[in-house]
Amino acid sequence: MSFSARPTAPPSSGGRRRPSPLFLTIAAVLVLVGLFVVFAQIYTEVLWFDQLERLNVFTTEWLTKGVLFVIGFLLMALPLWLMLSLAHRSRPETLPASPREENLNRYREAVEPLRRTFTLAIPAVVGFLGGLALTASWQDALLLVNSVPFGSADAQYGHDLGFYIFQLPMINVLAGYLGMVALLACIAGIVAHYLFGGVRPRETRGFEITKAARVQLASALAVLVLIQAVRLFLWRYGKLTDDSGLVTGATYADVHAALPAILIVAVAAALVAALVFSTAYFRTFRLTAISVGMLVVLGGVAVLGFPAAVQQFQVNPSQQSLEADYINRHLEATRDAYDIDDVDVIPYNPQTEGEAGALRRDAVTAASVRLLDPNLVSDTFRQLQQSRSYYAFPEQLDVDRYDIDGETEDTVIAVRELNPNAQSDSTWVNQATVYTHGIGVVAAYGSRQGQDGEPVFFEDSIPASGVLTEQSEYEPRVYFGERSTQYSIVGAPEGADPVELDYPADEDEGSGQVNYTFTGQAGPSVGNLFNRLLYAIKFQDEQIVLADTVNEESQILYDRTPRERVQKLAPFLEVDGDPYPAVVDGKIKWILDGYTTSNQYPYSRPSVLQEATSDANTENTNAVATLPDQQVNYIRNSVKITVDAYDGSVDFYEWDENDPVLQAWKKVFPDLIQPVSEMSGDLMSHVRYPEDLFKVQRSLLTRYHVSNAAEYYSGQDFWTLPVDPTLDQANGAVQPPYFLTLQMPGQEDPAFSLTSSFIPRPIEGQTRNNLTGFLAANADAGSEPGAVSEEYGRLRLLQLPRNTTFPGPGQAQNNFNTEPEIQTSLNLLRQGESQVENGNLLTLPVAGGLLYVQPVYVRSAGETSYPVLQRVLVAFGEQIGFAPTLDEALDQVFGGDSGVTAGDSDAADGTESGEAGGAGPEGSGSGGETPEMQDALDRAQDAMSEADEALSNGDFAAYGEAQEKLRGALEDALRAEGIDPATGQPAEGGEQPAEDAAGQE
Repeated sequence: MSFSARPTAPPSSGGRRRPSPLFLTIAAVLVLVGLFVVFAQIYTEVLWFDQLERLNVFTTEWLTKGVLFVIGFLLMALPLWLMLSLAHRSRPETLPASPREENLNRYREAVEPLRRTFTLAIPAVVGFLGGLALTASWQDALLLVNSVPFGSADAQYGHDLGFYIFQLPMINVLAGYLGMVALLACIAGIVAHYLFGGVRPRETRGFEITKAARVQLASALAVLVLIQAVRLFLWRYGKLTDDSGLVTGATYADVHAALPAILIVAVAAALVAALVFSTAYFRTFRLTAISVGMLVVLGGVAVLGFPAAVQQFQVNPSQQSLEADYINRHLEATRDAYDIDDVDVIPYNPQTEGEAGALRRDAVTAASVRLLDPNLVSDTFRQLQQSRSYYAFPEQLDVDRYDIDGETEDTVIAVRELNPNAQSDSTWVNQATVYTHGIGVVAAYGSRQGQDGEPVFFEDSIPASGVLTEQSEYEPRVYFGERSTQYSIVGAPEGADPVELDYPADEDEGSGQVNYTFTGQAGPSVGNLFNRLLYAIKFQDEQIVLADTVNEESQILYDRTPRERVQKLAPFLEVDGDPYPAVVDGKIKWILDGYTTSNQYPYSRPSVLQEATSDANTENTNAVATLPDQQVNYIRNSVKITVDAYDGSVDFYEWDENDPVLQAWKKVFPDLIQPVSEMSGDLMSHVRYPEDLFKVQRSLLTRYHVSNAAEYYSGQDFWTLPVDPTLDQANGAVQPPYFLTLQMPGQEDPAFSLTSSFIPRPIEGQTRNNLTGFLAANADAGSEPGAVSEEYGRLRLLQLPRNTTFPGPGQAQNNFNTEPEIQTSLNLLRQGESQVENGNLLTLPVAGGLLYVQPVYVRSAGETSYPVLQRVLVAFGEQIGFAPTLDEALDQVFGGDSGVTAGDSDAADGTESGEAGGAGPEGSGSGGETPEMQDALDRAQDAMSEADEALSNGDFAAYGEAQEKLRGALEDALRAEGIDPATGQPAEGGEQPAEDAAGQE
């Protein structure tokens, strides 16, 4: 008994109800609205890129994605459609009757009315998803098409490195994608042929397959196996970036076992693919099944078991000698990939005894030590220079250098930006059209302090005034900055009344503020109703359409932070997490560093960028960001970028012309990046070494400072980065690198540099905080237009002897914290609810040794409190100085006369300079205290000694008595200074303390 496998169409249901016109109208309107919203998002992006004259960036990216989507859609949809269609067309005319077939026939009858829909819809949906997935590889596709040679070959196969960086990633993507296509086609073919009868179960066991089904399924399966053979062949190249072994790249077991085995299995897979295809015309099912099974077994044994056995029984007993060549490959590749192959390693055995006049030859360096800590003085800038609550400074300020009166001065600088949080409760008109921009920069000498410990500003006030204004008459208005997170609408017809708040006026000016109208070209026009409607949809804000403050000359400014502007214009770059401002050629410019990266550099160690660039600054402030959480094994600072704070214009400069990755991207975007020769001398003088690249490099140098395979294999000389000693040690954040001017051994002149320290790697959880290395990168690019200093970027590493006991940053901080005389003086400063805050602990190689310098700030109590510099701590070996100025502290350490006049030598008069004495092993002394003050300090010292002795003996009663004596002595010391111990304020008739109320709103 049999029946037709082609069921007749069901009778037409003439009473089928059609959708109502109202429903169709609503659906059409919703579709049109949705399309218009999508159009608004795309078209406003076109307007944004076009305004910046970078529309080719947008069109190149989206055209590439469009082409990849079409390719991905067709590659995925066509094979699925073909398998489903052929399965239906080649279905058998009749099928034998059986209970199993009768049950299956019900499903066939149910599917038949929707078969045509399914045949089109399933490939279309899967193809759409596949096309979207392939668009994610648009950068790999562009690099494949625009690849350039690296000029050097890998150590294993001899291929140019460009093959691995530019071509292999997209080849792997396509091979994986085609493998997924073949797998889905096989599954679709099996299901379709089963439904349509091409594959049917027998009554006893096994399956009955028609010839047509056998041809289709065998062909699809053969293609799948063949693609897997290709992927196995490509896997051999992937072994060069494998990080699962002793080192990154192919090791001894890989080269002598795994790679030959993979090649053998790949060839065997290609032969099995041919055998599978033969089943389409010959009945070789059993032979094919056996061959596939043997291929799986061969793959497991050859690719996994054999290399594991070689590793276990041949390599491990003699690993150091057998792996030496591959370790050297790894060392060489890693150093080259991270640009640390030319580090000047300088053996350095630091002196620990400070002698009189020792700093005379280091006079310039010591005189320019940066005492102003950019991490602490933000509140000080805010209180003294913010002026109004709608302005703000970042949590962490920036360090740069400026030429003032013929001298280069390290500078702490910040932009007075608009504070969007201060306008959260304001009207839309105020938020969008009145409070639109910040005003001016504030800059202070890094190495000077005022009479009261406050910064010494050389550029400040509103309107801007000072050295920078006198030098360049720069444009002070800041429409684009790190706090510009909201859109603003600016511009007005000529002659119209300006509505933008420019800056608060002096009290004798009647209006209380000065207004301004933006005159540049910085954003797309919203002068017509159509554009206003588009942006109202984009920002979901109807006021853009309704507000009468928007006129025919209005522009809308958005995507205003420097990093997001750069990332949109150059999506192939990673952007440094700390843009910094500079006054350049009469404008405020944000300067950024752009990095080209790859994760395909053979034999190079991978680094997770987020981990490598994380430190105490990124963990504890929002002002500095880490690089993204992605893994790379190649990085170059290939581009320097500026963003104009007034009009938002972005300029890209080619910084590393030898970077092949940048050369490939220049072929993609030929007009985006201009040569470094276009950089002005003023801009060049503010370029500095990239901070995030330095963080990545220093993290690698904890291991890759070693010089040979034997040292690397032993790991005994590996280092780590010290935890920031100024923070709670439970925080665990590493010490950030510091910008300062110094002169390294072998360096002809002092230079603006970026520095970091190293300590030994912990052993069994025990950390030794001895200093083992000190790294400095020359961060000064010079001041010649378009010409980079040959010294710029040079890395110098001071390597201390392995058995050194020279204090690291943590030990130096501990020495400061435990010195009794220092703690007695700091306890005085803490009275009256004041807080003592340790500044950045700087390290300088001077006088044949290493000098630690740390400013100490005091923050008074109250809502408007801010830190002011009160003392300076200095350590040279075990000798410690502690005084109101660096000049005095250096003298205490270096035999009473350091041989240099520090930059803050005139910060205090004679009485103030002698208020606090030095402390150290030799008791270098105090001087200038009144008899009452000296008596109180002596009693405080005795009380602290009694307290320590009582605590060690467990005598808590005596400990309490000693604490009372200490408290009384400290109160007497405060009275001797004319300060009321109860309030921390000057007693009646006493002098005003340093922490005055200047700058309060």
